[in-house]
Amino acid sequence: MFLVTVFSLSAAGLIIAGFLARYIINSDQGNEKMQEIAQAIRQGAGAFLKRQYTTIAIISAIVAVLIFGLYAFSGRLELGWKTAIAFVLGAAFSGASGYVGMYISVRANLRTAAAATRSVNEALTKALRGGAVSGILVVALSLLGVAGLFVLYGGVQDPESVPLTLVGFGFGASLVALFAQLGGGIYTKAADVGADLVGKVEAGIPEDDIRNPAVVADLVGDNVGDCAGRGADLFESTAAENIGAMILGIVLFPVFGIGGIIFPLVARSFGLVASIIGIFSVKVRGEEDPMKALNRGFYVTALLAFVGFSAASYMIFKDHWIAFSFAGLVGLVTSLIFLLITQYYTEYRYRPVKSIAQASSTGGATNIITGFAVGMESVAGPVIVIVAALLGAYFIGEGTGLEDGGLYGTAVATMGMLAPAAYVLAMDTFGPITDNAGGIVEMSGSPEDVRKRTDRLDAVGNTTKALTKGYAVGSAALAAFLLFSAFMTDAHLESIDLAKPVVFVGGFLGAMLVFLFSSLAIRAVGKGAYYIINEVRRQFKADPGIMAGTSKPSYTQCVDIATKGALREMVWPGLVAIIGPTAIGYFLGAEAVGATLMVGTITGVVMALLLNNSGGAWDNAKKYIEMGNLGGKGSEVHKAAVVGDTVGDPFKDTAGPSLHVFIKLLATLTLVLVPLFLR
Repeated sequence: MFLVTVFSLSAAGLIIAGFLARYIINSDQGNEKMQEIAQAIRQGAGAFLKRQYTTIAIISAIVAVLIFGLYAFSGRLELGWKTAIAFVLGAAFSGASGYVGMYISVRANLRTAAAATRSVNEALTKALRGGAVSGILVVALSLLGVAGLFVLYGGVQDPESVPLTLVGFGFGASLVALFAQLGGGIYTKAADVGADLVGKVEAGIPEDDIRNPAVVADLVGDNVGDCAGRGADLFESTAAENIGAMILGIVLFPVFGIGGIIFPLVARSFGLVASIIGIFSVKVRGEEDPMKALNRGFYVTALLAFVGFSAASYMIFKDHWIAFSFAGLVGLVTSLIFLLITQYYTEYRYRPVKSIAQASSTGGATNIITGFAVGMESVAGPVIVIVAALLGAYFIGEGTGLEDGGLYGTAVATMGMLAPAAYVLAMDTFGPITDNAGGIVEMSGSPEDVRKRTDRLDAVGNTTKALTKGYAVGSAALAAFLLFSAFMTDAHLESIDLAKPVVFVGGFLGAMLVFLFSSLAIRAVGKGAYYIINEVRRQFKADPGIMAGTSKPSYTQCVDIATKGALREMVWPGLVAIIGPTAIGYFLGAEAVGATLMVGTITGVVMALLLNNSGGAWDNAKKYIEMGNLGGKGSEVHKAAVVGDTVGDPFKDTAGPSLHVFIKLLATLTLVLVPLFLR
């Protein structure tokens, strides 16, 4: 019965995603000039994604063969082909989630721009429902993939061993998400930094000015990074965490039967329904801040998700349903607090962003110093919340008196935090859609009042993107503990003893991998931006008619440079993430790679929080000045803020989001390769 519920609600989610996609595509597309600009964005995004996914497919095929070979070599032939097939399906579903999300977003941007000519509410509705296609699809495909493999591999007959064969699905999703996020993040920020430094600072032209040769590449980047990349990222989150919780549920099989193992799928399917209702409830009331409407939709989603979570707990956990419902509530409250903390550190209404803007009055150096300090400060609150959530959920679960009830309580809390995932991803994709809509409006020469509407939505979109990154880090932290526990179970380890030199070395190397990975990702943006800046300068110098408005720049040159650079540079940090832990586990053993997983996760969470929040704060400090504060656009204060924003760009849109995936890739990779690490 429970699996029928999961399949039915997931299928219903796919139907609703299809309905929303049709609603977006059939909407008004605006005037001819808008359509021309949108077509250039659509073509650039499609070309990049085709080349990127071809590269990812080749890497995935090689890894699938290696997985099968490793299992076959260790004498586990059946487990080898099952893991390899699960890996391929996870990779394919993750890629499909990212691709479809991008496909709709590059069409929703035009419809949102057209809607902005009429009202803020209509534009917000178009953008959010365009983002909802990706959000709903990600969760529904994740549920169908995991539940389908569970049934296909005989989980109904043998529920205690089958979850371990599903780990490959999570690893496949993680691998694709890593390269999708890296490639998209490098592309978008190389283009963005190049466009800003030459356009805003050197030429003194607006952000989305049609005269800037890098402007189309910048708008393309919003889609391939924030839509396709983040879609694959959150697909990977939901898949890996479902599987990790199912593995932990095995220990409670004698008490709850199959229900305890598939509870994550049931709870997540109810969360999907709650997210859909929340999305349809969003509407701007009069002249209110659009962020209030989006927050209201989140509260509706969270409330309904808790009701669904409690219903699933009652059906499965019987006498213990109240305790596990509260463990789920811990996760939901954690997600809300994370959103509020991120909002505080990245919105221009609050002290941190205003302090960065004020520091810009004395130059770029003080802007960067203050912004970095804000980022470091912003780590404290989320870490305390994560600690409280883990301990709270553990003690609630332990209070049931069940053996391993505390550990299962943390798994339930993770499910609670991810219950509104579809709504949060819809809010995230809302950001690049409104950003693109603003660019289309600016480049098509639309009236000032239309631009003001899209500026309003773009500012909100910056906040929603920052909120989603905070949410993703929080869920990654809870999930990492969950997946770490699953690794300990699979590796037959009781503890990780850091007093052993070889284990301490494994932990040390785990911390190092985070810094090396982040360095390579940030450096890749710098390299790409270097070539784009030189290309934009070359075009301005070779053809003075571009600045005069009498001739058009060559947008395709910058698009091509960004594409080639991103595909080339995404490989090295990706290889570090795969080869590093594999080599540590192979040469130093399971306990050492367990330390790598433990220390790497903690370091990665802290680093991701620092990068995401400082980057978001720098961005909104610039926007705060552009609203007319402290001298406004074109002032020396504004130029200093643009410099800070360009430093923050690879932090918040390349290295930071990629670290979310890196953390979970560490866990899924080590789970898949456990047979190789055992001595």
